[in-house]
Amino acid sequence: MPVDGELLDAAGPGLRVVANFAVGYDNVDLTACRERGVVVTNTPDVLTNATAELAVGLMLAAARRLGEGERLVRAGRWEGWEPGQLLGRELAGAVVGVVGLGRIGTRVAELLRGFDVELLYTARSRPADAEERLGARYAELGELLAQADFVTLHAPLTPETHHLIDGRALARMKRGAILVNTARGGLVDADALAAALRDGRLAAAGLDVHEREPEIPAELMELEQVVLSPHLGSATAVARDGMARLAADNVIAVLEGREALTRV
Repeated sequence: MPVDGELLDAAGPGLRVVANFAVGYDNVDLTACRERGVVVTNTPDVLTNATAELAVGLMLAAARRLGEGERLVRAGRWEGWEPGQLLGRELAGAVVGVVGLGRIGTRVAELLRGFDVELLYTARSRPADAEERLGARYAELGELLAQADFVTLHAPLTPETHHLIDGRALARMKRGAILVNTARGGLVDADALAAALRDGRLAAAGLDVHEREPEIPAELMELEQVVLSPHLGSATAVARDGMARLAADNVIAVLEGREALTRV
């Protein structure tokens, strides 16, 4: 639900805090909140590992064609093991491009080191220790797209990043690459992605977030090589409990006249 001026006015002057139950806050009109003296908070850190693990899981699921295989078995169409059936690719030895090296992107890079991959990253700022600690090499977005076998998105949704992955960006990607998005659906032009998958430019995609949730474009639903999940990034008991506690602690802090723990 968007937290905009209309909603804030309906809540009335007694509203003091909007505690967003997420890391991203593109659904909140920050200007409208500031004008009304309303504090906005989010829930970083507590869901970092859960979301990063899901990103890696989607890479594996898309690369190893797990969705296709599961549908084959459930439909009763599996006729037994065959040497050429549903051949996928391995993460080991692949070039993985991480777009956005914040908390979640960094954790993804940490997890991927165990898969013996070559790591590229692009970000608004370049952490001083990224290359040494993560073994990651910085690349401009265009270079990253051209070289990466897997591209995983971890950037915030802003006017500048809306449809960051559009038709032009997809055309620059390595043929046969795999795209994963666990950040915000609006980062990807779904129509352009569907076209790139249909013509074989991309081999597969793993999408946990969608621009018009819960609506999923029919073009993506029809493609076997797309792994779709219903915004499960933070869906572990540990992460969701941490988010609830942090949101509640932020509300309590503001109402007691203290500084919010994670003010936006």
